[in-house]
Amino acid sequence: MPQFGLIGFPLAHSFSANYFNEKFSKIYPAIQDVSYHLFALNNIKQVRDLIKNNPELCGLNVTHPYKNTIIQYLDSINNIAKEIGAVNTIKIFKNQDEINLVGYNTDCYGFEKMLEPLLQSHHQKALILGTGGVSKAVQFIFKKNSINYTLVSQKRSNQDNIHYDDLTKKIVEQHLIVINATPVGMFPNITEYPNFPYHFLNQRHLVIDLIYNPPESQFIKFSKKSGATTKNGLDMFHYQAEKAWEIWCA
Repeated sequence: MPQFGLIGFPLAHSFSANYFNEKFSKIYPAIQDVSYHLFALNNIKQVRDLIKNNPELCGLNVTHPYKNTIIQYLDSINNIAKEIGAVNTIKIFKNQDEINLVGYNTDCYGFEKMLEPLLQSHHQKALILGTGGVSKAVQFIFKKNSINYTLVSQKRSNQDNIHYDDLTKKIVEQHLIVINATPVGMFPNITEYPNFPYHFLNQRHLVIDLIYNPPESQFIKFSKKSGATTKNGLDMFHYQAEKAWEIWCA
């Protein structure tokens, strides 16, 4: 019977197994062998062996920190994932002894579906905290919707991003969307938060933390205190998961 799963490290924060196994119990109430598992990989190089040793696997989700590095272990990726430069969904094709792995990105779909009802006319410029795989999906959607953005990083690696220490009152007030696309503050490290100048936020800001566990991160709590409209990443998680299921079933 088909099996699905999530690869990443660590995975204690993830709701994926509960979400999909509950879904399977509703779709296939008479079938007990359709299941979803968490595969905590210490090294992404283990992915091919994982699939080989679990012959019933039909699809995988990919989470931090492997959304970029997984690409080199795939046979192909679709055009959207290629443009984004990150993969969070894998469909596994098997033909006798041959295994073919195809990568997709459903984070962009999930983020856009979540973002759409929250946008107002003054939301024209954004700050994206982080430069990893989920950040790349956010960048893709902002480009698609003509929203200018600036990347914020702990490293001054190039001219495409600024450091947290460079965030002035003027910069924050000019960028009325702020996205936390880092894992900082994610369970179990729930007391942590990005080093952001929250006191520069105001009621015109839309602040989104793509973390969904805990439901209200320190990042969200501090942003609320400054009057910003806030949103966690749970809806994005649901939307991207449904899109992944659609891909696996196609």
